[in-house]
Amino acid sequence: MSRVCELTGKKPMVGHTVSHSNIKTKRRYLPNLVNVTVHSDAMGQSYSARVSAAALRTIDKRGGLDGYLAKAKDEQLSPKMLKVKKEIAKRAEKAA
Repeated sequence: MSRVCELTGKKPMVGHTVSHSNIKTKRRYLPNLVNVTVHSDAMGQSYSARVSAAALRTIDKRGGLDGYLAKAKDEQLSPKMLKVKKEIAKRAEKAA
């Protein structure tokens, strides 16, 4: 299972652990990923996803998964979430 957020595209970063004597040792900074089930109001359905904690806060801020996906860039989203975004847009287009 890859360590990539399905909504933001956050991946592990590489950096250094620096000791008191200034010796630099390579290390990885992993994103804070959580397995969650997010609900789409437009679709009336829930989706499971592996999402970073920062993305969860943004989902709450934007009023749910539908609001988040409306503003999200397609390059950041996983193929699964991109499909959900297109379904929500199609559903909104029919309603209008």
